[in-house]
Amino acid sequence: MTSLEVTLRKLREGGRRAFVPYFMAGMTGDWLRHVEAAANAGADAIEIGLPFSDPMIDGVIIQQAAERALERGTTLASVVRDLATLDVGVPLLAMTYYNVLLHGGLERSAAMLAQVNVRGAIVPDLPPEESDEWASACASRDVATIYLVAPSTPKERVTVIAQRTQGYCYAQGRMAVTGTTSEEGNGAAVAAAVRAVSDVPVYVGIGVSTPEQAANAAPYCDGVIVGSALVRRLLDGATPEDVENFVKSFRTVLDAKNN
Repeated sequence: MTSLEVTLRKLREGGRRAFVPYFMAGMTGDWLRHVEAAANAGADAIEIGLPFSDPMIDGVIIQQAAERALERGTTLASVVRDLATLDVGVPLLAMTYYNVLLHGGLERSAAMLAQVNVRGAIVPDLPPEESDEWASACASRDVATIYLVAPSTPKERVTVIAQRTQGYCYAQGRMAVTGTTSEEGNGAAVAAAVRAVSDVPVYVGIGVSTPEQAANAAPYCDGVIVGSALVRRLLDGATPEDVENFVKSFRTVLDAKNN
């Protein structure tokens, strides 16, 4: 079992619903200060997006953030250099696309991430059937390979994904790209499908934009992931203090749901 999963299972055993915010690496010169602010405000893990020019699962907000990051010259190597200066005391999770990792070399990319406290990797365009080489490179370095389950995923495939994912299973609440919405989608059904075949922690994302939605999701999952709602604020110039207040607003409602 990866160290990430050990950590997340302990959170669940303690009755704590996890909060996981997403940041686009390199989007601004002070992006690390935003990450620090999130950790200080009670984030349990933090997703770090590595920008890619053709992000298949990301909506307009994350695409805009990726464009800004790429315009600033952000690469896997530059993100690793930045993260080497960071110590936030919670696991970091990389979210990116296969071309980014393949371009850097799978073994080398996994090693670089592991060196800077990245304990999990989400690669939405890499299906389990084609991920053996990447998963092997991660396994030897204690980097969890995290897979997504969507509302449309067939029951048989849910079983395959739930048994192969590490750390947690990413339950996609909506059949859509990332983005803010008032619709909460099918997160409950997706989480239930995973829990029927595995006891791996289940975190719901793509469908959680507000504290109210997080509170509604809390009874049927082990944690929530919020990306676009936060990134939109950062695109508009949010400060580290703004990030702290944003995370605290989610932490407050999730703590109220803790066992």
